[in-house]
Amino acid sequence: MLPVIRAVYVRLTGDEELTDMVSGRIFDHTPEDTPYPYIVVGEAIESPDNWHGGFGRQTVLTLHVWSQYRGFTEALRIAARLMALLDHTPLAVDGLAHIATRYESSEALTDPEPPGNIRHVPIRFRVVTEQP
Repeated sequence: MLPVIRAVYVRLTGDEELTDMVSGRIFDHTPEDTPYPYIVVGEAIESPDNWHGGFGRQTVLTLHVWSQYRGFTEALRIAARLMALLDHTPLAVDGLAHIATRYESSEALTDPEPPGNIRHVPIRFRVVTEQP
């Protein structure tokens, strides 16, 4: 799971357009009092995808876009950039052969906690790898 997470993080932090959109704030742990917008590399689920004579994995990784922009425009533009960077594009995954990365789902949510002005877009990708 860790090589996939690292490969995604490297892809995101290496893209100038995305880093400009979030002022370089792409984390796997959010520092306290971080200004909006930002992206968190979040939860991952890994499952085997083996076949006769080989070992593979499918990793579903959730990225979280956070924004305080009025409405969803900012968060959804950031999510669209994530999709452009990851969906059906090759990744350099250390020690593994990358087979595919596919967009799986996303949601546009409003955080109900006061003050109620936080927009959250979790976006999920499935990364398929195998041992070379």
